[in-house]
This record gives sequence, C-alpha cells and structure tokens, in this order.
Amino acid sequence: MTLSVDITEERILAGLDDEQREVASNLTGPMCVLAGAGTGKTRAITHRIALGVHTGVYVQQQLLAVTFTARAAGEMRTRLRELGAPNVQARTFHSAALRQLQYFWPQAIGGSIPQLVDHKAPHIAEAARRLRLTADRALIRDIASEIEWAKVSMLTADSYVKAAADRTRVGDLEPQTVARLFAMYEDVKKDRVLIDFEDVLLLTVAIIEDDPRILAEIHRQYRHFTVDEYQDVSPLQERLLKLWVGDRNELCVVGDASQTIYSFTGATPRHLLEFPKTYPDAKVVRLIRDYRSTPQVVNLANKLLESRRIERNMPDPTVRWPEPLHLISQRETGKNVEFKEFADDEAEASSIAKRIKEMVDAGQDPRSVAILLRTNGQTEAYERALSSAGLSYQLRGGERFFQRNEIREAMMLLRAASKTRSGEPASGTVAELLMSIGYSAKSPESGGATRERWESLSALVTLSEELGSGSSEGPAASLGQFVAEMEARAATQHAPQVSGVTVASLHSAKGLEWDVVFLAGLSEGLLPISFAKDQAGYDEERRLLYVGITRARDFLHLSWSLARTPGGRAHRMPSRFLDGLRPQSLGTSRHYDAASSPRAERSASRAKTRGPVRCRSCGKVLDTPAERKLKRCLDCPATYDEAMLDALKAWRLETAREAEVPAYVVFTDATLMAIAEDRPKDMSALAGISGVGESKLERFGDQVLKIVSEYA
Repeated sequence: MTLSVDITEERILAGLDDEQREVASNLTGPMCVLAGAGTGKTRAITHRIALGVHTGVYVQQQLLAVTFTARAAGEMRTRLRELGAPNVQARTFHSAALRQLQYFWPQAIGGSIPQLVDHKAPHIAEAARRLRLTADRALIRDIASEIEWAKVSMLTADSYVKAAADRTRVGDLEPQTVARLFAMYEDVKKDRVLIDFEDVLLLTVAIIEDDPRILAEIHRQYRHFTVDEYQDVSPLQERLLKLWVGDRNELCVVGDASQTIYSFTGATPRHLLEFPKTYPDAKVVRLIRDYRSTPQVVNLANKLLESRRIERNMPDPTVRWPEPLHLISQRETGKNVEFKEFADDEAEASSIAKRIKEMVDAGQDPRSVAILLRTNGQTEAYERALSSAGLSYQLRGGERFFQRNEIREAMMLLRAASKTRSGEPASGTVAELLMSIGYSAKSPESGGATRERWESLSALVTLSEELGSGSSEGPAASLGQFVAEMEARAATQHAPQVSGVTVASLHSAKGLEWDVVFLAGLSEGLLPISFAKDQAGYDEERRLLYVGITRARDFLHLSWSLARTPGGRAHRMPSRFLDGLRPQSLGTSRHYDAASSPRAERSASRAKTRGPVRCRSCGKVLDTPAERKLKRCLDCPATYDEAMLDALKAWRLETAREAEVPAYVVFTDATLMAIAEDRPKDMSALAGISGVGESKLERFGDQVLKIVSEYA
C-alpha cells in the first residue's frame, strides 16, 4: 500500500519545479503562494489538491477551491479531473455562494429563492424614473458599477455618502443623489422580488451568521479551502471566506499584488499582503520562474514595475506594498519587443491588422493573436481594420457564447442526435450534424452576422475534433460524451475558443495568454486613463499595463497614436509608463513627421474654408452662420437629394433614440442639409463641414459616409 502511494505521489509531483513542488508537498496548515504571471500557479495548486486527495489528507467532497471567473474555475476542474480528483468543488465565489443560498434558503427563510437578475440597468432606470431623475445609458452603467462597489464594500445607502467622499463623482451626481438611487434601486428589487449578484453574497453571509446550525453544517461539509487570485477579493468576499473557514487554518491562498487591477470594484490585495500576519505560522512560497514568456517580454515587465519600486499609495492607506516579484524567464531568447508610433487611431489599427494578416498568411494561428486595448470603446477601429484585412476576430466580454442563438440551436440538434448516435465518434459527427444549420468546412467570405454564426459553429467543431482525437489523458470522446462535456461547460460558461484574432480590453484579458500580443492605444489619457487623478490611480493603471505585457508568450508589439482621427490635431503623448522602456528615437511626438501625415491634409482642407464663403448657386458672399453652413443663400434652390436627406434624418432619429438624447444632439437639421448638399466622399471632406467636430466624426463618420455613398 505504501509503495502505491509513493508511486502516486511521484507521478503527481513529476514535472514540478522546486518552488511548485514545495507548494504541492505542503498539504496542511495555512499557505500563501505569491505567484508571478506565467509561473504555473494553477499547476502548483491543482497538483497540491490532487496529492492531498491521493494520499488521503483531503476528502474530495470536503475541499472547496474558489476563483474569480467561470473560465478559471472550469480550467481548474479540467485539470483536477485529469489528475484523478473529479469531485473537488472548484467554483467562483458567486457560484459557490449561490449554491449554498439555494440549498439553505428553504430552512432559513422559507419558500423559493427570489429571481436572480442578469442586469441592473432596467431596475436602476426604474429607480431614476421614480425619483424623477434623467439618466442615459452611460450614466446608468456608471451608477450600476457604483452600487456594485458599495455593496461588495458592505455599505448601505445610508453609509455610502461618507464613504464616497473621496471617490470620483458618478457623472455629475452628488453622493447624496447616488445614495437615493441606491436606496430606490433596492426598493425596486424588493417590489419585484428580485436579487442581484451582490445580494447572493450578502444574503449567504447573513444566513450563515444568523443561524449557527447552518454554519456548523458548512463547517462539516468543507474542511480545506483554496483561493486563487486572492489579490482580487473584496471585503464582502473575504467576510464570506472567513465564515467558511471559521477558526480553522486549512487555507491556501494564491495571488500577485502586482496584478491587482480591480480596485475600482472593491478588490483589495490587503488580505493577500497581510496573510502572514493573520496566520503567523503560514508557509509562504514565491513562484518567480516564468514559463510563459520570452526573456524579452519578461524583462520589459520587470522593468515596468521596477520603475515604481514600492507602490505605497492605495485606496486603502493601511496597505504597504512589497517589492514586486522579479520574474525569471525559463524560455529561450526570442524576438525583440517592438514599439511604434502612428499618426492617428485609424493608421494604428490599419497597420496592426496588416501586420497580423502577414503573420496569418505565414502560418500563424489567428487564435494565438490578440489586440489588447484599455477600453471597450476603442475596439471599433480594430474590428473595421480586421474585417477589411479579411481576418476573423472575436470580442471578449460580449454576448456569452452559450447564449447565442446558433449555439442554442446547435445544442438542441446535438442532444437529439446523441439519443440515437451516442456512441459515434464526436470528431466528424459534430461537423456532419451542424452542416444542416449552416456550418461548412470553408469559412464564408462575407462578414457580419453570417460570419459570426459560422465562427460560433466552427468553435464547436474544433472542440469536437480536439476531444474526439483522444490523447494520453484518455480515449477519444463519443458524441454522447461531447454533449455531456458541452452541457457541463454551459453550466459554468466555460466556452470553447472561437477561431479568429482576439480583440479585448486589458481587464478582460486577465488570466489569458497568446503567442502574439499587440498592446495598442498606449497614449496619455488612455493609459493611464484620464480619470486616474492620484498616485493610487496611476499605480493601478501601471499594473494594468503589466498584466497586458505578461499576456504575451513569443512576440509583443506596443503602439500609440498622436491623434484620434485622420487629420486630427496631433496633441497626444505616449503613455508615461513607456518612459525608459521605448527606444530614444520615439522619445516624444516631435520625432513624428507631422507635415507628411493626414493631419496636414485635413489642416489644408479646413484652411480652404476660411475667409469669405460664397453661395454655391448664385456666388453671393454669405452673411449668416446658417447660410455659411449650407454654403448657399437660404432663398436659393436646394441642391441636395431629398431621399438622401430623409435617410440621414431617419438614421439620426434611430441613433438619438438608442442614446436616449434629443435628435439635435446627434446633428442639427442645418448640418444634415449641409452634408446632403456637399456629398462628402471621405472623412477629410466630412470633417470640413461645419457642425461635424472631431468627436462626432469619430462616432458617426463611417455611418454618415455610408448613407451618402448609397444615395450619391
């Protein structure tokens, strides 16, 4: 028996480095693992759990592993299953709490648990209407985020005002107004018998704290705990964790303070940094061997953090930041990191798309390429550029994979087929079945919805081929097994990877990695973001860039632009975080030859419109602003196409309704008439029309030009 255990232990520990082995071999007592990016933390903790199970130290059903995303939890379950520990509970905080809330609700409260809302927006909008307040979609999103922060910080509407004194304002709202909206939002939910995701944690905490019998039952159920990404826990999550653990010390936490990028949601690394103080007998292990990235990428990441040696200033002034982990790459030397400056966002996006196209044509898998941006609002230019280059792409953070109509349709089809063809191999069979609903081996040439549908179905086929081919870990999956796997993934939102280049925000890229990464838009005002006003905010932005850099395995490209739109004023500067990192030849924007840029063309275009403006019909010098905007006398006959003007007005009305603003905020009647009369053919011409500023050109330019081209 002892021999069998020894063999099992050696198999589980095989392949781990010294530090990972130290994590995996210490099975009891408190443990703190400080793990840098790419250092194999998931491998270390899953092997620790597997070793504990195989040696009898852990009972599978009595260990709870929690992390922060469904994808991470799904990856952990997959690894544990492969290591022979399939019954360990690996969940997100919310999933674990919801499961407990559903189980204990009948005995603690009685009846059925209230319905869980997916989105706060409709209920916040209702709260605003009840208070006779006007709030557009953007403001409602900001209010939702603020309420989420307040609730995970365990604040009520009454205690919010004082706590929010030092926070950035939500729109133009006073903290007292936000507190009123907070209170009314809670009333709306109560009236409709609803709870939100933060309520799941709050109610679970309340039930456990109020009923000693429930607390005792949880303590009997779970004896050992593992928490991944511990730097991201909120005060509310930490409170729930403390209840789960109780006065025991069987807790292993894993994290990296340098990857704290969710402070705005209430996350704080305080608990990670103070873990040795909370548990004086805790074993502390540092993982610094980076297996993910080349030395070039790792050295850049280290240098970025070293330029801010000790990050002391935080939203929580009691936290003192340690020296960052200095990573050591275990990879062979690779390609140099590239830095590049562009005239404008369009040129930057176009160049990156062209570069990716060259890579893909040379054999690079598009799924191994990512474009990472600071905000979701920057993605549109890259979507256009990738589409123009004939490249498929996927947006992270969009509609959930398993909620797409084509995936629901495919799952219904596969479930039905598995009843009679369950034993057939998944590889081949899935592709055959999905052909009846639009899948083909060759990708469609068109874009838009047709392309998106094909890519979703293609992701299912690709996964069926991967699972259906078999491996050293197990035999090839049958159709029935594939359907079961997809059902399990749907329950945890563990989606397969869609074929195509990934376009994502830096926040949504956390926990992921790609062979090739383009970090774009690295300008002051974007990174650090303009609303970062103090050192704590700047430090968080630096950590966000660190996360972006450490996503790259083989090749990293960093870029920025000097203007937002072609011909726009080149007033931007490279991000301050690039100081000392980028080549001296790209030290300031003065190194860019503005005379040869599209900016010069636009300046020339605008210069032509200065001075006297004459009527396009009779040649008379125009006096009034309205006449100068139209470039004709008001009593001269119009030269625009009525159908074009009607189409522009219809588009404006729809756009205004979506944004919940008056139509004139989009464009005035006079501006639309001027557009219809001038019939601009490109952005430069459109920018020369009075009433079309840079922001409107960026937001609406493509849509307006499309309408004009259809009627011109």
